[in-house]
Amino acid sequence: MVPCIIKTAAQHQQALNEIERLSAAAPPRRSPAADRLELLVKLVRDREEAVLARACPDPLAAIRVRMQERGLRQKDLAVLLGGRNRVSEVLAGKRSLTVAMIRSLSQRLDIPAELLIREPGNPRAAVARGIQQAGKRRAAKTRAINPA
Repeated sequence: MVPCIIKTAAQHQQALNEIERLSAAAPPRRSPAADRLELLVKLVRDREEAVLARACPDPLAAIRVRMQERGLRQKDLAVLLGGRNRVSEVLAGKRSLTVAMIRSLSQRLDIPAELLIREPGNPRAAVARGIQQAGKRRAAKTRAINPA
């Protein structure tokens, strides 16, 4: 297989098979085989992140997809999110993810942080709300500095 951008499921599977074959051979560092292995891993990771981002419009869906892929249950996330109750609240949408939770989920479950930062629901609406809120804060700060 010639390393190239992975666009199909068949290419993805070929790359995974090649990664497995190269990993089993344990190539020496800085060898062409090791460089090839590193490149294939990067290409597969990029493909999986892109597929996950399209499949999961919000952070909760991304977490659920990763849980299903890895056979995890809510209790398995307790260590990452700070307890069983917190996991339940997060997955029910009653509690927002904190920076520490996002960092932990991103590192341990390989979910891109950009995906976890999105607000549940319509991502474009969330961006629009953020812009509106920033404008309101700026206006309030201006009024506080320059009272009329």
